Amino acid sequence: MCLAIPAKITELDGDDMAVVALEGIKKRISTALVEDLSVGDYVLVHVGYALHKVSPDEAARTLQLMAEAGVLQEELDEMTGADQ
Repeated sequence: MCLAIPAKITELDGDDMAVVALEGIKKRISTALVEDLSVGDYVLVHVGYALHKVSPDEAARTLQLMAEAGVLQEELDEMTGADQ
């Protein structure tokens, strides 16, 4: 389905790259589209790019709604390539 999904930044790289984590899954993404990011921030991630920062509360609400709608696992599978 390929929705934007909130994830927490766990590492920042000086080359507009970061590592995000969600449900134990880590993924390297581009942060070129978002300024002033720090480790611990939450961002909406879509096809390998951080689109914008979100609050921890907004991230939690979004993830809960995605889980209730039955799309969270599908998005996690896409992040890991498990759906291929």
